Amino acid sequence: MQTKGRATTSGQGYPNHPLFEFFFGPNGGMQQNPQQPVLGSGSGVILSDDGFIVTNNHVIDRADEIEVILNDKRTFKAVKVGADPTTDIALLKIEASDLPHMTFGNSDALKIGEWVLAVGNPFNLTSTVTAGIVSAKSRSIQILGQMSIEAFIQTDAAVNPGNSGGALVNTQGELVGINTAIASRTGSFSGYSFAVPVSIVEKVVSDLMEFGEVQRGLIGVNIREMDNELANELNMDRARGVYVAEVIVDGGADAAGIKSGDVIISVNGEAVNTVPQLQERVSRHRPGNNVQVEVIRDGKRKPFTVTLRNIHGNTDVVKTSSKLENLGATFESLSDADKQRLRIRNGLRVTNVTSGKFRDAGIQDGYIITQANRVPINSEEDLKKVIEVLNEGLFLTGLYPNGQVTYYAINLQD
Repeated sequence: MQTKGRATTSGQGYPNHPLFEFFFGPNGGMQQNPQQPVLGSGSGVILSDDGFIVTNNHVIDRADEIEVILNDKRTFKAVKVGADPTTDIALLKIEASDLPHMTFGNSDALKIGEWVLAVGNPFNLTSTVTAGIVSAKSRSIQILGQMSIEAFIQTDAAVNPGNSGGALVNTQGELVGINTAIASRTGSFSGYSFAVPVSIVEKVVSDLMEFGEVQRGLIGVNIREMDNELANELNMDRARGVYVAEVIVDGGADAAGIKSGDVIISVNGEAVNTVPQLQERVSRHRPGNNVQVEVIRDGKRKPFTVTLRNIHGNTDVVKTSSKLENLGATFESLSDADKQRLRIRNGLRVTNVTSGKFRDAGIQDGYIITQANRVPINSEEDLKKVIEVLNEGLFLTGLYPNGQVTYYAINLQD
């Protein structure tokens, strides 16, 4: 499949990082006049027969419109379900059924030297497959900014502009990663590419489907890599694990008894030897989950049970309000008798305007929406389908019970 986004440039471009990748081409494709619309393209992976699609956040982040072109040439408008910039993963939805889709594999089981395939649309060459081997795992290349989760699968499968968001699969045809970046100073493939492992992708997708945003569980520590010098200071026989530089007061680690100076060597029985490994292991869990953390303290192993917290320091999950909820009203469908009395074919009654966009626009209880952006409205679901694909303007046509036809223009942006 392909994705196309129509975005408006500001002339600033993407960060000038040799590893930053490829939605708008070299230099972020920003050799345009300010505010000039541009087109970009990328790849994606169909996850379900009813049209859920995963891609990279940077492919669709600045897009006003997203179009999905399947391998059989069918074209769909896509809705962004949610996105997670810290992992560069985004989830889209198209209205379709009986779609072929991929199944999740096990990225943990990948071995260095194992063959993998990269599938995507490099340079708009649709459905291109390249092969390579896994060169490294849990690689951090520092392209996603602060608070990012980088534990990339490094491969030598050829990946080029347009591959972003495409599938990395094992020899069984299972999804093991989402191709995200390349190591290049030219903007094209120079030997190594990087994919978000499916262990991260699966968790992010699940959270976006259920909550609208990712539930990030945090141990509550500041950490750094171990090296031989630090290992000698701690009287360790070799450098291993991840050093706890600071314990956040009242965080999960603090409550469990972990102290600064401890060295974390495993999470839930799985060894961790780098910061990306530790971040990736913890990122699989939500606030409120318990994880078993083993540390070395004064030369001895000590186990702890840590209850993960969210970024606010508690164990609550955070759910994104939908655009429909932000309108600040409830709705009820009209009966056939109501439609006949008002001489309308369709309509949805607004009830209980409390706060939000409707109150700001001056909409009152009893208003009957007949059209939203020229689409006939008969149910709350009809209205939801219209507004979930909008970034800015909602134009309502309707009337009040006394027959007065009234129009409202609503800005959906915060």
